[in-house]
Amino acid sequence: MKNKYLDLIQQTFHFPQEGFNVIDGELHFCDVPLMDIIKQYGTPLKITYIPKIGQQIQKAKKLFNVAMAKADYKGSYTYCYCTKSSHFSFVMDEAIKNGSHLETSSAFDIPIIKELYRQGKINKNTFVICNGYKRKPYPQFIVELINNGYKNVIPILDNKNELEYYKRYVKGKCKLGIRIASEEEPTYDYYTSRLGIRYKEIVPFYKERIKGNKKLELKMLHFFVSAGIKDTIYYWTELAKCLNVYAELKRICPDLDSLNIGGGLPIRTSLGFEYDYEYIIEEIVSQIKTFCKQNKIKEPNIFTEFGSFSVGESGAALYSVCDQKQQNDRELWYMIDSSFITTLPDTWAIGQKFILLAINHWEKESQRVNLGGMTCDGLDYYNTEAHSEQVFLPKIGHGADGPLYIGFFHTGAYQESIAGYGGIQHCLIPSPKHVLIDRDENGEITTKLFAKEQTFKSMLKTLGY
Repeated sequence: MKNKYLDLIQQTFHFPQEGFNVIDGELHFCDVPLMDIIKQYGTPLKITYIPKIGQQIQKAKKLFNVAMAKADYKGSYTYCYCTKSSHFSFVMDEAIKNGSHLETSSAFDIPIIKELYRQGKINKNTFVICNGYKRKPYPQFIVELINNGYKNVIPILDNKNELEYYKRYVKGKCKLGIRIASEEEPTYDYYTSRLGIRYKEIVPFYKERIKGNKKLELKMLHFFVSAGIKDTIYYWTELAKCLNVYAELKRICPDLDSLNIGGGLPIRTSLGFEYDYEYIIEEIVSQIKTFCKQNKIKEPNIFTEFGSFSVGESGAALYSVCDQKQQNDRELWYMIDSSFITTLPDTWAIGQKFILLAINHWEKESQRVNLGGMTCDGLDYYNTEAHSEQVFLPKIGHGADGPLYIGFFHTGAYQESIAGYGGIQHCLIPSPKHVLIDRDENGEITTKLFAKEQTFKSMLKTLGY
């Protein structure tokens, strides 16, 4: 039986596949030869392939627009980028360049909005959907935008009391949205989301507190489930409940014209990932269209807030295997030159899996290993894959063929913010270099060092030394 690492991958998955290919025993990511990047910058290393962000946005926009055309859907579609997935300027620039509007989740998102406007990257017609529980200064910043002429800033009411601030301080018209407190999957620790207003309370709340107020325009109903968009009875049931509320509100609220279905489109965390994006999106559009036709109401404009889908597949973390340790008869450890807790905190905190592949030595024999980080924390390890209860990588020795390099892929969402980018890391393991990979007008690869490896001086300063 063939036992090369390349054979193992090809026998386990359809390979090569989108974004991954092997040439002369070395991995290419989005047609970028990773060994060239490693030779230039070393490891550990974070990379962001910027064009992938735009490709994902265009993919979703095309799927929704095609689905709407097939269903003869009369409403419009608006793509919003969920900023909390990654606030970096290069991410926001690429999203905006590809026609994305924005969704915020906390107070300090708003100064970013102002800076983007100052730089001429957005205008006062850009949709800014403001989610999250809002305590000062978040609602204050939202009101400042509205009063300064940002026409499509829409605060999404997360609780009833939030409304009073806009009533009091907005000078002209104030567009509003209401978030539904959706019911979670039975496997959750709680039944109803802490976010939003309960289904049964939304219509009475509108009648008592919003209807008839000339300052307020309820424009949007917001719907999102934490489990994401899946082809399950649970998801379709929650969508149907949301549409029932929308119809009831629409009959008494002529201003209501938009349905925000939030985020939740998944990304590939395994080479064995299967998800029919086209079917799911067409089914969502079809169900909304059918419901509106049956209830004789106009189809709403559809908004989405995709974060991980936008930026997740653009990122990767690259390491070298700096040592191997045979700890007993069955457990062989490959030690990486960084820490999972520092660089991929989701693997440690919630057991998240990412695509793990060797970058070189694909022609070598494979073997089962555990991956260990550099910290003294017993939980700083990675030893299972999304498709398997074990990890296989090429065998390494002490010959002249060089070290083994490995990469975790589709890590572009949340990892930097959760780890505390530029701050203090567990065991003071430094944040690695961060390199941006782009293409020029001729399609040639360009690279830029966005951040150097964190220094001990910066850590000492933060710690007060």
